Amino acid sequence: MKTKFWTLALGAVLSAGLTAAPLAAVPGATAAGTSPVVINEAYLSGGSAGAAYKNKFVELYNSSDAPVSLDGWSIQYRSATGTSTPTGVAALAGTIPARGYFLIKASSNSSTSTAPELPAADVTATGFNPSGTTGTLILAKQSTALGGLATGSVIEPAGVADLLGYGTSNTFETRAATAPASNTDVKSLNRSNFADTNDNSADFALKAEITPQSGPATTPTDPPADPGAATTIAEIQGTGTTSPLAGAGVTTRGRVTAAFPTGGFAGYYIQTPGTGGDLTPANHAASDGIFVYSPATVGSVQIGDFVEVAGTVSEYYGMTQVSVADAAGLTKLTDPAPEVKATTFSLPAAEAFRESLEGMLLAPQGPMTVSDNYSLNQYGEIGLAGGTTPMVQPTAVAPYGSAEYNAVVADNAARGIKLDDGSSTNFLKDATTKAEALPYLTTADPVRVGSPVTFATNVVLGYANNSWKFQPLAHLTTANQDSVQPARFGTTRTQTPEAVGGNITLATFNVLNYFTTTGDTLSGCSYYHDREGNPVTVRGGCDARGAANAENLKRQQDKIVSAISSAGVDVAALMEIENSAKFGKDRDDALARLVAALDAVQPGVWDYVRSPAERPELSDEDVIRTAFIYRKAAVEPLGDSIIHNDTEAFSNARKPLAQAFKPVGGAGSTKFIAIANHFKSKGSAATPDDTDQGQGASNLARTAQAKSLLTFASSVQKEKKTDKVFLVGDFNSYAKEDPMNVLAAAGYINQNTKARNADGTAKHSYLFGGRVGSLDYVLASPAADAAVTGAEIWNINSVESVALEYSRHNYNIVDFYTAGPFRSSDHDPVLVGLDLPVAAQLARSGTKPGR
Repeated sequence: MKTKFWTLALGAVLSAGLTAAPLAAVPGATAAGTSPVVINEAYLSGGSAGAAYKNKFVELYNSSDAPVSLDGWSIQYRSATGTSTPTGVAALAGTIPARGYFLIKASSNSSTSTAPELPAADVTATGFNPSGTTGTLILAKQSTALGGLATGSVIEPAGVADLLGYGTSNTFETRAATAPASNTDVKSLNRSNFADTNDNSADFALKAEITPQSGPATTPTDPPADPGAATTIAEIQGTGTTSPLAGAGVTTRGRVTAAFPTGGFAGYYIQTPGTGGDLTPANHAASDGIFVYSPATVGSVQIGDFVEVAGTVSEYYGMTQVSVADAAGLTKLTDPAPEVKATTFSLPAAEAFRESLEGMLLAPQGPMTVSDNYSLNQYGEIGLAGGTTPMVQPTAVAPYGSAEYNAVVADNAARGIKLDDGSSTNFLKDATTKAEALPYLTTADPVRVGSPVTFATNVVLGYANNSWKFQPLAHLTTANQDSVQPARFGTTRTQTPEAVGGNITLATFNVLNYFTTTGDTLSGCSYYHDREGNPVTVRGGCDARGAANAENLKRQQDKIVSAISSAGVDVAALMEIENSAKFGKDRDDALARLVAALDAVQPGVWDYVRSPAERPELSDEDVIRTAFIYRKAAVEPLGDSIIHNDTEAFSNARKPLAQAFKPVGGAGSTKFIAIANHFKSKGSAATPDDTDQGQGASNLARTAQAKSLLTFASSVQKEKKTDKVFLVGDFNSYAKEDPMNVLAAAGYINQNTKARNADGTAKHSYLFGGRVGSLDYVLASPAADAAVTGAEIWNINSVESVALEYSRHNYNIVDFYTAGPFRSSDHDPVLVGLDLPVAAQLARSGTKPGR
């Protein structure tokens, strides 16, 4: 298996990609921590049944270019409910290398455990015994127990280099990280790509791959051999995942296929002359290409040069390379040598075949599709999938753990690859990098998920951040993009959704924390800032979750209004709209302001469903809520709305809101009920036992909410005397997960399955981790399903780059903001057409009411 990789370290050759992200994308997430030394991995169930290692450990990482002394520092532990000084303190001593690790060996849960021993640790912390499921780890810049540590969100208090709260701990950075379910849930808390955004939940992911490391990032295993010994690149690469010559000195020859004097790679790829061409797993076992890390010589080579290099082999986080220290290690050769041939490469491709091509010149072939653009605005990286469709969430297709589920997992692994930009630049890091225009993404080319990909140039195959990556043959910039950019992307946007038929259109739309109470009107708010330091959107510290000020609220509102106005809907269920009662206002204040903004574009068309007089205690409601808006000329609400006041199942989610409607002039037979929902998110565990078991955190909570919703729907159906019921909204569950299975078993029919692309493939409403799937649905009772004429998922949000969101306004020197509908949210609207004809409409020309 490939291991961890740090893009800015010695020998970095590929730019980073985010391995995971919260379901609600965090605007402007960059390295927020001020200490270069952070807690990088924590494995806390050592010695338990099935343990990966006999002892627990905490791994530190130094992200700076200089060693850091840990003398006088300590690692400390406070229990999940602790409020006093930490109960576990272990002194540290020694130095953590630049771009290197420091391994702290802790206690074991069993002295008789037969689990493997840890690698040699830098410090053995006898008696340091943190809980495996909940608590707080503190990297302190003092050797004594830290006093005065607060509870709640604690961001870099005095004397603390880093802090990791996990499970149900009361002390954490912004949000506690998801922890293993038990000591037999063999996973470690693993920082994703060394990111330190001061949010434990976002920065740490649970991983079954447990990788304790100590000392420098690269340590030769043997003294360098005689660099004069001739070695082929294939001999250096070997036939396995690691080089058989790691740590040895070698001399090898090759033609330069790609060179990166700028962008941070500081090296070049070489390949054995005459190799490449038509290769298959059967006729090719070891790669003929390799990366040469050499800041001293990279400026001296050009593509096509035949060179001899002398240096040391290292297996740098899964990528084999030769490090050439100075000009004496490079010789330009004048001997005749055949050209390198590009190897045709198509997806799917097995891991072993990719390994045999590491570092080689490739000519990508066959259809490929954009599958992920989340980190495009930060690292200039795009996820691709072989074939004509993006990769899909396995539980959107099949139940977790089933044979079909496992087949999807395998298919994703075989089809997926990254397209990088030939640099390690973090475009959100600082003022300098924010002043560099992003590669690939332009105002004319949005690089949407689902866009077909056409390659115009060859690439080299690299490896970084646990991912195989196509690299251009030079550092891609806007100045050289016409010749260097390896791929182009097809146009897939539609300005309006596909027609769904019928005379009434029902839709669901998540409006991405639309708050008319802006941060600047409250005290305590912190913000995400644009590249000029202007506050854009609320980060924390107060109850608001939306725009920082009126200027940014207008940007957000203009996009939402454009989307709703263009969608052609008659009834829209909204999620993530401000519950204005939480700010001492009328509960419907934000909703009314949104309708006023819609009416400014379409005068007199829209209205909203009023909150009922009977509502939950304000303390039992979230700061966001569900709501309904509707076209007055198309439908009319019947009676008051109803809030499902289940204080147990929905204690951690938004309570369902029901409203009966009928077409204007319609008879009783045209009446239908819509119930708006927003279930608990996947991002955190509702209870300690409700951690991610393959369906996201809080699956048990969402399943209970689905069952409670069925009870509510039944009662509203009896009260309103109609069997046409639609359950709509953001269920935070993929189609084959337990909550959706509960609703399907009760007879509710998923209308999303009727939304299809032109080629007949399924549409989806959400993107996470480079895989598409739906969290947003319209579900219909059998009687309601009989009235449905069609369904559509209008892909205007999830497939667009996050750089287009109002909350990312002016983060890069190129301003990608437009007031149109694209990236007005991170969820796509789902629409269904209903055939509910009334006498007054029979003579209509086909134009919907109110259009």
